[in-house]
Amino acid sequence: MGSEKGKAGTATSAMSEKVRTRLEELDDFEEGSQKELLNLTQQDYVNRIEELNQSLKDAWASDQKVKALKIVIQCSKLLSDTGVIQFYPSKFVLITDILDTFGKLVYERIFSMCVDNRSVLPDHFSPENVNDTAKETCLNWFFKIASIRELIPRFYVEASILKCNKFLSKTGISECLPRLTCMIRGIGDPLVSVYARAYLCRVGMEVAPHLKESLNKNFFDFLLTFKQIHGDTVQNQLVVQGVELLSYLPLYSPAMDWIFQCISYHAPETLLTEMMDRCKKLGNNALLLNSVMSAFRAEFIATRSMDFIGMIKECDESGFPKHLLFRSLGLNLALADPPEGDRLQILNEAWKVITKLKNPQDYINCAEVWVEYTCKHFTKREVNTVLADVIKHMTPDRAFEDSYPQLHSIIKKVIAHFHDFSVLFSVEKFLPFLDMFQKESVRVEVCKCIMEVFIKHQQEPTKDPVILNALLHVCKTMHDSVNALTLEDEKRMLAYLINGFIKMVSFGRDFEQQLSFYVEARSMFCNLEPVLVQLIHSVNRLAMETRKVMKGNHSRKTAAFVRACVAYCFITIPSLVGIFTRLNLYLHSGQVALANQCLSQADAFFKAAISLIPEVPKMINIDGKMRPSESFLLEFLCNFFSTLLIVPDHPEHGVLFLVRELLNVIQDYTWEDSSDDKIRIYTCVLHLLSAMSQETYLYHIDKVDSNDSLYGGDSKFLAENNKLCETVMAQILEHLKTLAKDEVGALCLLHLNARVSRVVGHWSILERKLGHVSNVFLCRPITECSIQGFCSCTKCSVFQLLASPTRISAPWGAGTLRHESWRPPCLWGLCVTHHSIPPP
Repeated sequence: MGSEKGKAGTATSAMSEKVRTRLEELDDFEEGSQKELLNLTQQDYVNRIEELNQSLKDAWASDQKVKALKIVIQCSKLLSDTGVIQFYPSKFVLITDILDTFGKLVYERIFSMCVDNRSVLPDHFSPENVNDTAKETCLNWFFKIASIRELIPRFYVEASILKCNKFLSKTGISECLPRLTCMIRGIGDPLVSVYARAYLCRVGMEVAPHLKESLNKNFFDFLLTFKQIHGDTVQNQLVVQGVELLSYLPLYSPAMDWIFQCISYHAPETLLTEMMDRCKKLGNNALLLNSVMSAFRAEFIATRSMDFIGMIKECDESGFPKHLLFRSLGLNLALADPPEGDRLQILNEAWKVITKLKNPQDYINCAEVWVEYTCKHFTKREVNTVLADVIKHMTPDRAFEDSYPQLHSIIKKVIAHFHDFSVLFSVEKFLPFLDMFQKESVRVEVCKCIMEVFIKHQQEPTKDPVILNALLHVCKTMHDSVNALTLEDEKRMLAYLINGFIKMVSFGRDFEQQLSFYVEARSMFCNLEPVLVQLIHSVNRLAMETRKVMKGNHSRKTAAFVRACVAYCFITIPSLVGIFTRLNLYLHSGQVALANQCLSQADAFFKAAISLIPEVPKMINIDGKMRPSESFLLEFLCNFFSTLLIVPDHPEHGVLFLVRELLNVIQDYTWEDSSDDKIRIYTCVLHLLSAMSQETYLYHIDKVDSNDSLYGGDSKFLAENNKLCETVMAQILEHLKTLAKDEVGALCLLHLNARVSRVVGHWSILERKLGHVSNVFLCRPITECSIQGFCSCTKCSVFQLLASPTRISAPWGAGTLRHESWRPPCLWGLCVTHHSIPPP
């Protein structure tokens, strides 16, 4: 019996010794680790805390739960240290991040123990769903934490696992929150205690947002200890660390703001009234007042604006700067409107304080907020007064150089409320305000903001000289910022904004003034190619509008004007870099000149385009990628041919002089040996020549006599046309022989067969040229086949090639063309009447 009691006593003693050892381990702060955090720079301190956070995760992953708890306790003890008081808010954020990690790991560990092969714990579980093993583990964690001797680490660690109370009882969280709130009363330092309350409020909102009582209790407890901030203990501590009260009080703001935000979440308006009454009873309440205005809904604050202004006036300036209070009030008034009758008085009271500020940085931080209130509720007169005051305060000693972000913000707020630019630029101090942006990069960003708003909100074209002069200056600033290092994306953005402005300028029927504007714009924006392209298109459009107004019958004055427009384009195009841009603009401008009966000018454009073709490179840059240029050249030439049909010959240059020059250039151009693009182009030329041989062309330009009118089907003209056809066919056949020698060429022949057949309307030429080369690409000689099929055109009968091997007959009799791969006919749809083609 005695031996059993002895064994039991020995076992109890051993258990007590084990518990004591465990408690000593948990209570051990590891002096070496604590010393590691002394005498470190701020960045080194941050790095060390991050290392501890990672060590916590590693220890937990390796199933070293005691070590993980020791790390958390070690970090929590650091929150009692205010040796470097300005760093405390940053330290609080770093360490509570570790606490949050620990709380999450513990919760997930216990939650995983509730899951077995038979069931999964639901999201909204009750303690009855939790098994005994999980509950026992959860209680073990709370017992370990309760054995921590020091108050601050015990409070923080328990608060971090507050959510785990859900595993034990339904009322666990509601019972723990008041107890933890009372624990904070034991913390003597007001700064440490307010951050502890902030952490408890944050955790409480996460796990039980409906429990408002503990939140309000934390706030009321803080009010009871608020006077400690101005007590002797705190003042002596500030003297020792050499910290002024104005620098110390803002350290409370993050914690107080969070407490008030938690309290004000879905809170009724009556709670704000209660808060204001409590603040009035306290002296030196500026800090509280600032947090109240920052936390509650802007609508609640705006309706009580005059009450807050009265409280701000009564605040002690030495405790918390009044301009910060007015700034907080201004932020609320930018979001919600105060009573209409109080608006002017509110502005006057606020600006009386703001304008007396001597420090430029304090001034601009406050003025930036109240500018939006002024723009929102008042006219340009009040806005002009505010801008003048800002210029007055920020100009001395070039103080504006340190406040570009705030000044930029003021500009954005002004232009956000003044969409009518005639009103905006009538504000006397607006342009002088822009002059304060001396740094080029900032000035350009401001100009971009202005132009973006103009393009977005300007509905109608304008000719207002005030707007034009101001925006020309703004666009000139953007343009002049372009240099060799400017990125292409930036150039495109600037060009887009400038082009948007150019499109919105219209002088109505005053075309000469419009052209003068384009001339001035060209001289100002010569470094941005997209802008020059837009100007050329705008001038061409101006010429066509003149033609429309005159209904095609130009007077001497309008004829001279359109020639001036044409000259503008002709001298601007060569300054462009993109070769296809120049080619297309030459063609477009030539068409405009032709439409306005400027024949010699049109010839000059077309000659310039022809002379530019040899300069087309083999590869061109398209969106940063090198691509072959032949397809782009083919597209341009096809468009060019369709225009040449209606261009009349020059009396001094012979028949079809432009076509001859173009053919010479095409022949001399170096084409890819394996490409059929050259044949495609010559085929298009045959279509052009075929259309030119008709008695009446398919389309005309009003009041411009084309070659069908000039020559009237003259035999000499048709003979010259036939000679060109023979020359083109010879080039086609020569290239076909080259293609037929390789496999690639054999594939091309299947496509070229159909292309050449589309111009079989020139029967006499094809009979001579194709009959003896049937072995190259025809199944049989042309005279041995029969043809049938008709064009859908009601005015003429033309063979139509079908997609399968078919017998096709011409309306004038025998003669056929057969092949296995006939393609759909009529490039351009140019039907050839049988009257203009001699039968074979």
